[in-house]
Amino acid sequence: MRAVVARQLDGPDAIEVIETAVPEPGPGQVRIKVTAAAVNPVDLAVAGGLPVTFGLTAAREQFGLGWDVAGTVEASPDGAPPIGTPVVGVADLLGRSLKTHADYVVLDADAVVPAPRGLEPVKAATFGLNGLTALQALRALKPERGQSLLVTGAAGGVGGYAVEIAKHLGLTVVASAGAAVEELVRGLGAEYFVDRADNLADAVRRIVPNGVDGVVDAAIVGVGAQEAVRNRGRHVHLQGGPRPPHLRGIAVEQLFLQATRADLEELVRLVETGVLSTRVADTYPLVQAALAYKRLAEGGVRGRLVLVP
Repeated sequence: MRAVVARQLDGPDAIEVIETAVPEPGPGQVRIKVTAAAVNPVDLAVAGGLPVTFGLTAAREQFGLGWDVAGTVEASPDGAPPIGTPVVGVADLLGRSLKTHADYVVLDADAVVPAPRGLEPVKAATFGLNGLTALQALRALKPERGQSLLVTGAAGGVGGYAVEIAKHLGLTVVASAGAAVEELVRGLGAEYFVDRADNLADAVRRIVPNGVDGVVDAAIVGVGAQEAVRNRGRHVHLQGGPRPPHLRGIAVEQLFLQATRADLEELVRLVETGVLSTRVADTYPLVQAALAYKRLAEGGVRGRLVLVP
């Protein structure tokens, strides 16, 4: 089979499409025939070696690429889910030699659930990783209905889903992003919008004078985002490097997502009921993975680029 890997860890130029054996599932695993697999910023980070630099994974000769997948179950030793079932899944382990940017992928059964009914595979491949991150980030904030939330990077994958889920939970959302995407972000459910070019804390406190109750810092603004949070509020940090300090009694949660069946099933339900949207920017054949990675690295992509074997 074909698989996309990084060996030199030099960024998009390190992407290789190799021929390798089809992986065999072990106990508690399933093999998926890949129909579509989204490209995410974390894939660029892996190809650039950042997880190794941050000590999040050990160095290895070859890193597999790709976290999201939509496809069909091709082998299921334990019989669940059954062979032929359309599924979505997330490969949440950094240090794997093969991942979802391939013709086939093996995942733990707990990281695979039936795909949303009626949703085409290309769209189904776009919500898993970002949706899990947003869902688990909001859970870490322990929000109560009616509280206020700042979301930075609100036009991106994680930020956009954080806005949609927060709105669904009854939170008042203050969203930060570029001025050009204000209409998009408000359409996701943000009640207030802050241009990222402005001083974030000052702009937010003009809206919520005492500061918001919490922040999902999808854009990794750091202390600049934390200054918009009230005393003893909560701050979710979404990067593997050093996290911001606990200033003014603010609880800082550094989130490392995990793929769980329960959370993936919740995401599927939110997609099926229209709470979560899916955004596809473009599709590329698997053999043109390097082009997709380079386009993502250039910035400005709204929605996910999706590889199709």
